[in-house]
Amino acid sequence: MVTAESIKNGIEAGLACQRVEVIGDGQHFQALIVSAAFAGKSRVQRHQLVYQALGERMREEIHALSMQTLTPEEAGRGG
Repeated sequence: MVTAESIKNGIEAGLACQRVEVIGDGQHFQALIVSAAFAGKSRVQRHQLVYQALGERMREEIHALSMQTLTPEEAGRGG
């Protein structure tokens, strides 16, 4: 079963992050991801980086993941 912790670990393993928080009920998850890798990227490009970090798990195990993707600067001023 997919857990918030396993999603968090997957994101951190595939993407250099300053902060990752994931909450969810086993079916639907919400993530806050702060990474310098998001600088200069659109929201779609940021989400693609997270999808790449999660790899096949995104297609096979994780059915609903909403994300807030911020640079450290954006996170520092409240998003």
